[in-house]
Amino acid sequence: MKEARTVKKNHEFRRMYQKGRSSVNSYLVLYVRPNRRGCNRLGVTASTKLGKAVVRNRVKRRLREVWRLNDAHLKQGYDMILVARGRSVRGDFREIEKAYLRAAGELKLLEQTR
Repeated sequence: MKEARTVKKNHEFRRMYQKGRSSVNSYLVLYVRPNRRGCNRLGVTASTKLGKAVVRNRVKRRLREVWRLNDAHLKQGYDMILVARGRSVRGDFREIEKAYLRAAGELKLLEQTR
């Protein structure tokens, strides 16, 4: 069975918002904080302002997929929170991926091979 690599608890989210570093663009907000686990963990949120449940769940699935495809290119040992913003609802997958990589680069999370 695969190890759970998600941030789910409310107190973990609040700690990330208060003490984590962040990068903002028009598609998403990325919060990052080091953990002591040796692997990256992800939490995803989408406000009800984005739309109904179907829309929010679609956006969260896209953000999780962007993270999954690029996790191998990131430094390990971080908790990350992805917050969906308005443009991510209608945004192209490639644009969302570029925005994610740009945010990760600003926070110096990308490995040097890229």
